[in-house]
Amino acid sequence: MSSRLSHPLTAVGFAVLLTAPWVFFWTTGSASSLSHTLTVAVSGLAVLGASFLLAWGAETAEEDVPRAFALAILAVLAVAPEYAVDALYAWQAASDPSKANLAVANMTGANRILIGLGWSGIALFSIYKASRGRDDDNVVHREGRLRDAVALDPSISTEILFLFAATVYAFLVPLGDAIDAVDFFVLVGLYVTYIAIIVRGDADEHEEQVGVPAYFQEKPKNLRVGSVLTLFAYSGFLIFTAVEPFAHGLEQLGLQFGIPEFFMIQWIAPLASESPELIVTAYLVNKARATAAFNALISSKLNQWTLLVGTLVVVYSIALGRYGALPFDLKQEAEIWLTAAQSFFALTVLVNFQIDVREAVTILVLFVSQVVLEFALIELYPTAVAEQYSVSLLLGYSVLYVVLGLGLLFRRRGDLRRLWTLTAKNIRGEPVPEPGQAD
Repeated sequence: MSSRLSHPLTAVGFAVLLTAPWVFFWTTGSASSLSHTLTVAVSGLAVLGASFLLAWGAETAEEDVPRAFALAILAVLAVAPEYAVDALYAWQAASDPSKANLAVANMTGANRILIGLGWSGIALFSIYKASRGRDDDNVVHREGRLRDAVALDPSISTEILFLFAATVYAFLVPLGDAIDAVDFFVLVGLYVTYIAIIVRGDADEHEEQVGVPAYFQEKPKNLRVGSVLTLFAYSGFLIFTAVEPFAHGLEQLGLQFGIPEFFMIQWIAPLASESPELIVTAYLVNKARATAAFNALISSKLNQWTLLVGTLVVVYSIALGRYGALPFDLKQEAEIWLTAAQSFFALTVLVNFQIDVREAVTILVLFVSQVVLEFALIELYPTAVAEQYSVSLLLGYSVLYVVLGLGLLFRRRGDLRRLWTLTAKNIRGEPVPEPGQAD
């Protein structure tokens, strides 16, 4: 009996069981009749189950495709709900211009959550697990208070450099007061180039798996590939159908407690839509795979910062019936600048392929403090006054992020040169050193 319970397929069955209630309500068309509380509970369980299935599919796929490519696929599927929500607002903006601001607000909120909670949280969680006796080669114990760090594989240099390029370009987007065709070609072009590079990688060497991925990797290739496609397809279906009701249910529950709608759209809805990838990366950290977790989060950030932003103008133009740039107001300009500035600072932290406790806490505190202060402004002042103060707050934090990032980048200019060198090696298909090794 115990051997049956420990069988990898038992875990798969349990994950599928978590999704069963949502599949039943969705297929019978009765999901819309559920209360907000029940919708959140049922769809939330489906998202949890789908997240594990998605992670197992990505880990199994590493047997046949480059790890970075497998994680990029995982990232696209995990953030599919975010694409759906933003595309909906961009579509509606063609007939209701006020929806354009909601599309930008939702997009910037999601991007900042990925770094503010995702990157910092995964680093702190990895170090915490190592401090509790978990053997994790990615965690480096160093002298001094709060100096322990997560060391990332230098092979992640390609993702970091492309995200750097997208981030630098993002500072220019607000200058046009809209997301236009130039933004589409630059940002989507960056992502297509990135995918073209990583898909050429070597799939022979991968980390030894245990549990569900190990079980599927031992199967013949046809069965293994079929299993991966099934896991991806089923988890993708669940994420696409369950996350939007999950986010909407949370929005409605928040509104019942007096939380402003705009704040819910910028923060609570993206937090719900980002939950699959946050769960997946926490799962990877729990398996002592911090680099894979960061790779997944960086891939998510990269495709949101490129594909998501770039394609909004396409959706808007199709809904409009002609070409049109997606407009936004001064508040959303400041939101984009802050999002780019946060990304810039976080990347300067990772430029040496390490993030320690102090750096992770700094990212987390800056993120949380800005959200809390903005919420306080919304609650304390009338809408027009709160928005004016909010723009000043966003610009102030943007300057702070950029100043901190420039200072860190100046100190780590040698690491930046090394990043360029390692990325060039990745592009040429040359081997890169393991964490801690010299080039």
